[in-house]
Amino acid sequence: MTGLRIGLDEGILRLTIDRPERMNALDGATATAFSEALTKDALDPQVRVVVIGGTGGAFSTGADVVDIAAAPPPANQAEADARAQQTMDGANRLVRAIIELPVPVVAAVSGPAAGLGVSIALACDLVYAAEDAYFLLAFTNVGLMPDGGSSLLVPAAVGRARANAMALLAEPMSAAEAFAAGLINEVLPAGALGERVDKVARRLARGPRRALELTKRALTASTLSLLDEALEREAVGQRELLNAPDFAEGIAAVLARRRPEFS
Repeated sequence: MTGLRIGLDEGILRLTIDRPERMNALDGATATAFSEALTKDALDPQVRVVVIGGTGGAFSTGADVVDIAAAPPPANQAEADARAQQTMDGANRLVRAIIELPVPVVAAVSGPAAGLGVSIALACDLVYAAEDAYFLLAFTNVGLMPDGGSSLLVPAAVGRARANAMALLAEPMSAAEAFAAGLINEVLPAGALGERVDKVARRLARGPRRALELTKRALTASTLSLLDEALEREAVGQRELLNAPDFAEGIAAVLARRRPEFS
């Protein structure tokens, strides 16, 4: 069983991460189901727009560290390398699927969007957030680097200085700050987020499908032309970091709720 709800109604495909007990962190099964929904369900000719959200007051806190910690230790370096590659392939596949979909994708963000959750939100074409939402590149807190294209998606929107503060210092950005910086489209009271996203989704679903597809493709080409290079840089760096002692210490510190002691 996966933590992803899938529903199609009047041309609107809703993909809702449903793991509230883990603040919608993505375990392996849920990430796989998410990618499959984006590469199969979303390509149904009936689908005119995709809406991505989360349950329980959170969007997604990225990869599930509990799921990672529960995996048995690799038998050797080759297995460790293969696991790291599989992890990066999964993250990149998910983000690419959102960006490359021929229909518009709308993110409804409430509560935290952290780690890969930031990448998922920013890969969407339109991003609406509740007032309690915030965006957090928490990778360095566990000895990793930004991935999922966030090393490109964030600075492309907010500039190098703000992106450095988010990535190097893991400083959260509130919904209001994200809107002011041009990272998202609109901030709404929590109770109004769903209605606003539904209104936007219905408008897109009624729109000219091919014209929207070509418009999305043109905008992506002009603003994210360096995505391939960014994903490759992230993959190379992250493969190294996933097998480093600092990541093991970072995960242990999170689980023990203590400050990590990096080497």
